Amino acid sequence: MIRVDDLHMHFGGIKAVDGASIEIARGSITGLIGPNGAGKTTLFNVIAGHYKPTSGTVWLGDEDITGLSPHELFHKGLLRTFQIAHEFSTLTVRENLMMVPDAQPGESLVDVWLRPSKVQAREEEVRAKADEVIEFLEISHVADELAGNLSGGQKKLLELGRTMMVDAKIVFLDEVGAGVNRTLLNTLGDAIIRLNKERGYTFCMIEHDMDFIGRLCDPVIVMAEGKVLAEGSAQEVKANEHVIEAYLGRGLKNKPARSKGGTA
Repeated sequence: MIRVDDLHMHFGGIKAVDGASIEIARGSITGLIGPNGAGKTTLFNVIAGHYKPTSGTVWLGDEDITGLSPHELFHKGLLRTFQIAHEFSTLTVRENLMMVPDAQPGESLVDVWLRPSKVQAREEEVRAKADEVIEFLEISHVADELAGNLSGGQKKLLELGRTMMVDAKIVFLDEVGAGVNRTLLNTLGDAIIRLNKERGYTFCMIEHDMDFIGRLCDPVIVMAEGKVLAEGSAQEVKANEHVIEAYLGRGLKNKPARSKGGTA
């Protein structure tokens, strides 16, 4: 579904992404992991149109989408969430969801003045969709709460809900589990799996929680120093010596295991 060919993203002399090539299969939940500074978020930002790459190509199916803006990609069904949720803090959860669909008649003064019934009908459709999303995510108890008052995990659920307000084809999740307690993390994971299995969503997610990655993702792609280091199942990449070295360093990797009676 997404293919990235020999992608480079340089900032001056810094090679944030250095020749990365990946494929994200339609219908998969693909994990993207790696140590800090590996280039994961930069790769996300290039794919999602926030940066134009120094070189390389991004494909959505058979279409070259390299350098298209986030707004253009939104209309093609490619969406991206952020590590820090971007909610409208002074609007309710329901209102945040209703803000997502674009080209609503209520945005036109002409329609507001001359076609109020059209505006009302569309608003009722969007509200019904928002209520469906709220029920799906099991957040009915905060539907009328200001988004700024939500917990970190609830805000991540809201971000996920916003992707459900349009016909998303692929969603890039940037550390969706960061700062989320275990109970809400399980709820998030359940929602992602259901969206994948029941509604055909394709996901690619950056995450540091390997238990969470192992539960949701197959395959898992590992980046280090701007390059793709390994790819496989969660168990395969966790056992890969090159991956262990990238995370822990040569010294820790080669350090002998402590004996039961030994000291640290």
